[in-house]
Amino acid sequence: MTDTTTGEQGAATSDAAAQGGTAKTGPVGVGVIGAGVISDQYLSNLTVFPDVRVHFIADIDLPRAASQAEKWGVAGSGTVDELLAIDDIEIVVNLTIPAAHVEVALQALAAGKHVWGEKPYALDRQSAAQLRDAAVAAGRTVSVAPDTFLGAGLQTALRTIRDGRIGTPLNGLTLFQSPGPESWHPSPEFLFAVGAGPLFDIGPYYITTLVQALGPVSKVTATASKSRATRTIGSGPKAGTEFPVEVPTNHSALIEFENGGSAQSVFSFESDRGRTGFVEIAGETGTVVFPDPNNFDGDTELYALGSDGPETIPAVGSTYSRGTGVVDLARSLRAGEGNRVPGALAFHVLDVMVSIAESAERGEPVLVESTVTPSPTLPEGWDPAEQTLV
Repeated sequence: MTDTTTGEQGAATSDAAAQGGTAKTGPVGVGVIGAGVISDQYLSNLTVFPDVRVHFIADIDLPRAASQAEKWGVAGSGTVDELLAIDDIEIVVNLTIPAAHVEVALQALAAGKHVWGEKPYALDRQSAAQLRDAAVAAGRTVSVAPDTFLGAGLQTALRTIRDGRIGTPLNGLTLFQSPGPESWHPSPEFLFAVGAGPLFDIGPYYITTLVQALGPVSKVTATASKSRATRTIGSGPKAGTEFPVEVPTNHSALIEFENGGSAQSVFSFESDRGRTGFVEIAGETGTVVFPDPNNFDGDTELYALGSDGPETIPAVGSTYSRGTGVVDLARSLRAGEGNRVPGALAFHVLDVMVSIAESAERGEPVLVESTVTPSPTLPEGWDPAEQTLV
């Protein structure tokens, strides 16, 4: 196996050490690139978390960037070059479309910034390796969503497993089945383009959760389908517009893990019966049903061997949503240590997704060459809204 647990994961440590006596203190400056739909979710949190300060929003649509800056009380807006020239910005939050993730992240690294990016890490292994290697060379960190597993819901489920309440975890089942996002998203075309589809758009939530629960993946076997060649936008100003579907809209995968466990996963935009957010991990002495891995909250259900019914375990921890991982990265930079959503994790998850796509195309199993160490659970009292950097 190729060990991706070193290098970029340790970039926060090496960067802080390199700064020596000139290491910065206080809140960490943030700039956001991409003022689209998801930026509201990030900005609603990043503008209130005291350990970060949002200084600037950039977008190729300058009026849209200005509108978001005004809406969220951010001082500046404009171009990417203007954002990257601001010394006080230490972390670039990259919310561009998947096809631009690597290009924008490389620009940020070249400007001396750390990066938090939306998923996926990249569209293929080659560009992912280029980005990983650039981060190591620059002594900077590239972390990539999802950070949902830092929320109270998934953290509680993971603690339940790691506390030994189901014995050794052995296998998993995940289901994401929906008719597709074109009915509600005003510009869904990119979700059916290369680098998206249910596997690359939704898969990171489920695969990241499986890796945290069962460890790194070793092999996948998959099938895929595409129900129709075009789809039609169902809402917003472009309602009624037909667009092409470039990728499979259903993947079914058997995922095998280094420790001998396995999981079955479905990622589908082809089901008229909505069945999403399902993650189940079974072990020697019980089964844990996770809350939705696309959310930060939700209770856990524990089915213990021999019990009459499930035990509901309330979520304990932070229920703040997107942007939580940015705070974890910011605090790790100040502490000079690796963060809990390292680039190595996102690289491995991408490797798994690419392997699933390759397996479906070839009709044969594909070995996953990368590996990673699951992140430690957070202390129950960890709170991104707490001021810790002064």
